[in-house]
Amino acid sequence: MKKRFRDKLQQAIYVVINPFVKGLIKMGLTPNAVTLIGFILNIGVVVIFVTGVEEGNRGDLSYVGWAGGLILFAGLFDMLDGQVARLGNMGSRFGALFDSVLDRYSEMVLFLGICYYLIGHHYFLSSIFAFIALIGSMMVSYTRARAEGLGIECKGGLMQRPERIVIISLSAIACGVTSHFIGGDYKLFIPGIPFHVFETISIFTFPLFIMAIMTNITAVGRILDAKKAIDKQDQVTRVIRSATTTPVIALLIMVLPVMAVAMPAGGGQGKEPNFPVPSGIPTMLFYMQRTPNANTIVYDLNLQKDGTLDEDEPVNIYWIRYTENSEKKGLNYIQRKFAYGLKIKQVSKDKYELRSVAYDKKKLYLMKSAEGQYHIYTQIGNVMAQLNRIYLQIEGGTFWLPNVVYIEMKGIDPATGKEIKEQFKP
Repeated sequence: MKKRFRDKLQQAIYVVINPFVKGLIKMGLTPNAVTLIGFILNIGVVVIFVTGVEEGNRGDLSYVGWAGGLILFAGLFDMLDGQVARLGNMGSRFGALFDSVLDRYSEMVLFLGICYYLIGHHYFLSSIFAFIALIGSMMVSYTRARAEGLGIECKGGLMQRPERIVIISLSAIACGVTSHFIGGDYKLFIPGIPFHVFETISIFTFPLFIMAIMTNITAVGRILDAKKAIDKQDQVTRVIRSATTTPVIALLIMVLPVMAVAMPAGGGQGKEPNFPVPSGIPTMLFYMQRTPNANTIVYDLNLQKDGTLDEDEPVNIYWIRYTENSEKKGLNYIQRKFAYGLKIKQVSKDKYELRSVAYDKKKLYLMKSAEGQYHIYTQIGNVMAQLNRIYLQIEGGTFWLPNVVYIEMKGIDPATGKEIKEQFKP
């Protein structure tokens, strides 16, 4: 819900700033130039804070307000550079790196100015929380970068960079404006309490205290989320590798569960027709057949002209229409979106999670075996098996609501090389 709200808000902001972005493109500014301008503006923020210490006094919080305005303006360039790259078709891998590095420099320079100001005017405790907020901010960014380097998406949490910039800038502006009306030295005392419970600078420093807590909570939360995803990947990888590289041990561990749950070839419920088996397709991953006709859906490895896997669409799905002279034909829109298509998510390099659009309870994994060949793996019985065939026994029903009596998944046990299959009611 929060992610959808952030995406909608971001798109609304893009509608407002896109005319300005197009103007920057016409001026000849590149995304890297826009990123650099944002960094220079943050250096200007530091200059304001330093000037507030050297030339201002403790009660003059106007410098904080002006710094907040410049922080907000500089933060706008965080969105501008990416939009300039997209609308101007100027995106590059180095540009992404340059943007990430300068964003970190900008944030560290910003907190340098804040800490200098707070220490210079003897707000020592607040400066400590500002520094802790800096640590948390860096770790929020680092955990995401490190997790994505391992192939894990890690974007959650309440204190991402846009939220941090908005909180710091708006609280600084509010502090500066409020000081104009009530004075920068205003203090609130409550009878019976020997110290003041509020002062004007608190409008700026209390959000820093909240940020110091929430940024580190966000960083820890991202670590835990990444751990769950990594453990899930590692579990699948261990099963595959142990099954393909240590077949004797795997056989001893799996033989009893396989006998109990996975059915031998030729057994099972229902009597299925004698359908033709697709042949002469060296990159076929698996195929699907169903009553009442012999036309077969093939799930094929989608290789590019240079022989590498198409990472955007790794699986090519099409019909072999045996009732029409074995003609190959692609799926139509309804078949692709509601019946035989796949939802594919890349979980790491050379590993993809696949789910059927019609039945997403069964996870499939496209990954390399120990021999370096791509196969589809899924749980058949108690075995992480190499999937070869899916069969649907359909008896009656309608086009949209067919009566599926059972689904049969057939594959090869990597530990033994024997065929196994499992039937279940969807």
